[in-house]
Amino acid sequence: MEVWAYNKLKVIEEPPKKHTVKIFRMKFIPDHLTVKEGDTVEWVNKDFYLHDVTDEKDQKWTSKPFGQNEVWSKVVTDDEQYFCNLHKVMKGTITVE
Repeated sequence: MEVWAYNKLKVIEEPPKKHTVKIFRMKFIPDHLTVKEGDTVEWVNKDFYLHDVTDEKDQKWTSKPFGQNEVWSKVVTDDEQYFCNLHKVMKGTITVE
């Protein structure tokens, strides 16, 4: 739980944020994000090709392939290294603060 404000009556939590990664020209943009635990990351495919988003370490999670202007999202709770299983040179990382 991240606490960002406190007064004498109650603790106020910062609400989760949404972060966007654009997929364009065979790259994740940005290819590194720093987020808070519980934030949502959404990947938006702006490329002409199908792409997916897959856990790089042991492939414990993956999106299905999604096409141009389609979106896939994930609530992040741990540091992540990911790649496109269809185009293995495409890689990205997420760091949780």
